[in-house]
Amino acid sequence: MTRFINNVKTAMLLAGLFGLILAVGAQFGEVGLLLALILGGAMNVVAYFFSDRIAIAAMRGRQVDERTAPDLVTMVRRLADNAGLPMPKVYICPQEAPNAFATGRNPRNGAVAVTQGALRLLSYEEMEGVIAHELAHIRNRDTLISCIAATIAGALQYLAWMAFFIGGSGRGNGNPLVLLLMLVLAPIAAAIIQLAISRSREYVADADAASMVGSPRGLINALRRLDAYARRIPMEGEMPASNHLFIVQPLSGAGGGTLTELFSTHPPIEKRIARLMEHR
Repeated sequence: MTRFINNVKTAMLLAGLFGLILAVGAQFGEVGLLLALILGGAMNVVAYFFSDRIAIAAMRGRQVDERTAPDLVTMVRRLADNAGLPMPKVYICPQEAPNAFATGRNPRNGAVAVTQGALRLLSYEEMEGVIAHELAHIRNRDTLISCIAATIAGALQYLAWMAFFIGGSGRGNGNPLVLLLMLVLAPIAAAIIQLAISRSREYVADADAASMVGSPRGLINALRRLDAYARRIPMEGEMPASNHLFIVQPLSGAGGGTLTELFSTHPPIEKRIARLMEHR
């Protein structure tokens, strides 16, 4: 049920992004809307095909195999087999901040990366939960979903900028205040929807990981420990645009509250754990 609800939520949020871009396009005209879609799409297609290499390179990931990291690679292979996935590439990143992420545009190009800090911190059961979570992202094609959201959001931002500085040809053409509000609010609304999609996919990956392993206990304990350390140890090489990739948000800080949650790429750890507790 959790998976179904969050998949529906993702579809509704993507529809919201499409609605936003149509609303802004109505202010500028069909030509501007088409141009924004083409340019935004081209930029994000490039990012889609190369984002995995960029993320791995930024984290200085080193690919490992059964000879260099037998326990980790054997675990990934076993869980991938259980999930019906091709064996992903496995990387270890030299950062002390404990974290992990998955990337790759589809299951055949999947990659799982963990930091040295995570390998030292987590027990076998906890690491198993983390790896299962990342494999769930690969199986659910969350990279593709994020790419679609980014494409629409990027096109929307470009279109809002073009409508304001060049001038619209639709209903808002004679009202500079409407165009100004569009320039400011449309990209913010798009960013919030993008982040909401990312948070929704985290819940799905958590639930799938619990099912994949057979128990949520390891992932629950891992989330608690990773979150506590992420608040104290900065992530070297981490890029804000890649925060959604990680199992817990890097540099999460000690803050909280509604505004923090609104602009976070991840749901609060307490809420993720509460959802996972329902799988016991």
